[in-house]
Amino acid sequence: MWVAPTTMMLCTLLGYIDRQVLAALSPTILADTGMTAGDYGWAVSAFSITYMVMNPVFGSFLDHIGLRRGMAIAVIIWTVASVSHAGLNGLIGFALARALLGFGEGAAFPGALRTAAEALPVNKQSRGMALGYSGASLGALITPPIIIPIAALYGWRKAFLLTGILGVLWLILWWRVARPPFLPAQNSDERARRPLKIQWPDLRERRLWIIVSSFGLGGLALGVAAYLSPLYLNRALGVSQAQLAKILWIPMVGWEIGYFFWGWVADRFAANDERPVRIFVLLTILSLPTAFMTLTSSWVVAIALFTWSTFIADGFVVMSLRVGSRIFPADRIGMVAGIGSGSWGAVQAVIQPVYGAWFDRHWYAATFISMSLLPVVGTLLWLWLSRPRAAVQTSKLVRST
Repeated sequence: MWVAPTTMMLCTLLGYIDRQVLAALSPTILADTGMTAGDYGWAVSAFSITYMVMNPVFGSFLDHIGLRRGMAIAVIIWTVASVSHAGLNGLIGFALARALLGFGEGAAFPGALRTAAEALPVNKQSRGMALGYSGASLGALITPPIIIPIAALYGWRKAFLLTGILGVLWLILWWRVARPPFLPAQNSDERARRPLKIQWPDLRERRLWIIVSSFGLGGLALGVAAYLSPLYLNRALGVSQAQLAKILWIPMVGWEIGYFFWGWVADRFAANDERPVRIFVLLTILSLPTAFMTLTSSWVVAIALFTWSTFIADGFVVMSLRVGSRIFPADRIGMVAGIGSGSWGAVQAVIQPVYGAWFDRHWYAATFISMSLLPVVGTLLWLWLSRPRAAVQTSKLVRST
């Protein structure tokens, strides 16, 4: 029963390799193409915008068409997008390629959550989701030590061609796994009777904003660690591109461990809890130390803080999805993951150009202080939005009288 979730782990791993090639090689690519950190931030934002939109769209699409065909379509799209980076030279080209990459990768996490829901019993689904999502951190972990030496030997453009080979290999594996006995067969007659209708999230629902506040803002540090840590270590602390290959994997260990640890916490302490307040408050307190990033000139301490931030951000991701799977019906589970990852993409789309401009001005303290405080804002919103309906109705009654 773990074969399909493991295959989805390889899918999210592939997706993050495709994302992280640009981040890992950003000092070299920016120097070679003449792009600024601000330009780089806008390219990342282009990815985040389409990723934000396509997560709920692909979530609903997978709910309707099924995992097998839906994931195959998505991986073909983002593999083509990733390979196209090899021929690019400036902001417009990179922004378009990143936008197409975000379009396809919008299916990855909805697919991982839906796979866990279909393949596993309820008391194992958080760990199955954690396994599927863990490919992201594993991909971010292994990309720098593999890709940076390849780029040093053959040039950064060749590194993007490797992603196309990996995409084809995964598609071959998926076509074998995405069927019984690993996944249940979708009823083709029932699907044929249903019109294809994308279930857009209802912006008037508190349930939607409960996920947005906890996932989008709580998981902010994952984007900063993935996209900006190479530039910070290089520009602020003097770590060379060659040295980055040896240390960039370390924060991703925290990211990898975090998924499994918080998945166990969710299954153990919040399996049937729609409002795990204590866990969210604890996560908020534990997210604060990264604000002190610029007080050290040691790359060792900086790496440790990046590692801690990814570990804690995982907790927000896992807990928000666990809550979402409890408050939404089972036939909308793909959309739940889409709301979560889409909200994360929306936050990244806004924040990456801002942080990129701040990096050009060396405003590193402002970056890391705000990164630590935004999860506090997210938790406060979550506490207010997730308060029991009875309390809301009582409050309205008191105001009316």
